Amino acid sequence: MAKKLSLLLSISSLVAIAGYLNGLTFQQAFIVCIFSLSILGTLFFWDFRLSFVFIGSGILFLTKSVNLEEFIKSASLDVILFLIGMMIVVGAMKESGVFHWLVGMLLKIKNLNASGLFVIIMTASAVLSALTGEITSIIVMMAIILDVGDSLKINPVPLVISSVLTTNIGSASTVLGNPIGILIALRGNLTFEDFLTRALPLSVVILIITMLTLGIWYRSYIKEISSALAALGKEERVSRSVFWDRDKRVSTAIFSLMIVLITLHKRLEVLFGIEENSLLIILPVIFAGVVMLYRHDKVQYYIEREVEWTSLLFFMFLFAQAGVIQSSGVAQFFAGELVANVGNQPKVLSAIVLFSSGILSGMLDNTVVVASYIPMVNNLHMLHSPLQPLWWAMLFGACLGGNITAIGSTANIVALGVLEKQRSIKINFFEWLKLGLTVGIISMLIAYFAIVLVPIFSK
Repeated sequence: MAKKLSLLLSISSLVAIAGYLNGLTFQQAFIVCIFSLSILGTLFFWDFRLSFVFIGSGILFLTKSVNLEEFIKSASLDVILFLIGMMIVVGAMKESGVFHWLVGMLLKIKNLNASGLFVIIMTASAVLSALTGEITSIIVMMAIILDVGDSLKINPVPLVISSVLTTNIGSASTVLGNPIGILIALRGNLTFEDFLTRALPLSVVILIITMLTLGIWYRSYIKEISSALAALGKEERVSRSVFWDRDKRVSTAIFSLMIVLITLHKRLEVLFGIEENSLLIILPVIFAGVVMLYRHDKVQYYIEREVEWTSLLFFMFLFAQAGVIQSSGVAQFFAGELVANVGNQPKVLSAIVLFSSGILSGMLDNTVVVASYIPMVNNLHMLHSPLQPLWWAMLFGACLGGNITAIGSTANIVALGVLEKQRSIKINFFEWLKLGLTVGIISMLIAYFAIVLVPIFSK
């Protein structure tokens, strides 16, 4: 631990000194040092990530690098409110047994073959991620995969890795798929419809290419699944008596209506003269209230167990520190240096944003990366660089780059934790890296060429 701490302090100090020698003021260099400590602290000591952002924020206050008003304004409370509402609504679906019912339906499919099972798991991972978020999606899919693995007596690891990779791809397709989606939507003034017309089609293309890649990579494993399915008699197939009761119907109806209204939020805002993206934020909060009204006996459970308060607090302080990078002029400095060195070339800037955010997301949680990049992207726009392609480059870089390593996204970490806790199985870092890097590079290249060649991403 002492070695890690020394390395953390050394890297953060070197980054600050390098910035000072290249034109940052002393105060700006100090802010960079504290921000680097907070960011790298989450990489080196993930369990203590709240400690690092709390202490870092406190130091920024004590040194008058930020005041309370600026800090609260930068904390992205709009994003936090959206996530709280979504967590409660999705939590109600999970608690009512909707996802358990889905597991049963999958396992009772007749004449299910190995390729079909593989495709269903990957497709379901992407779709669930797009609709409910990567964390809920991977929790549900892990339950399915471990049940399938036990039933067929096969190693679940390839299915787990495949599910995580497609979960991260699906998380880029809608605003709901990932906290970075809503963050980019709000800061980039993008609507749910923008994601449906741009991010969703590109995600589908990437998903298909990824499934083909995984099919080739795991062809021997798929044959193993085929043999296991053939060895099972009909009476041995898993069956579950899960009924579609009132709670499942109501929670699904609430969720479905919320999704429909969120999809139409831009049109409703124009119709009723409401501020842009206001409904996008407040609809999940309203429907969370409806859920708690319907299940008033479960309110405390939803608030305490379904809302990821540790993650939300981390996001708040991280976003606030990123705001200090913006208000202090540090982001403007780096943006100016970037334009000065590569010129105002949209294709080159998109490549830099996409691939650098992707590589960094392979080492850090992608939310950390996006929160750090947003101030720089905003300042690139002030320097007359086209902004729209850069938002999409950041979105796909962070989501797809999260596939490169086992710690690249929250979904990866959750899946590994469940696998180790419930089956005492650990996935080797390099086993993941070989496949994750292959899928990550292929998918990021597809995303890059789509962003710079398809006109709709520039509108």
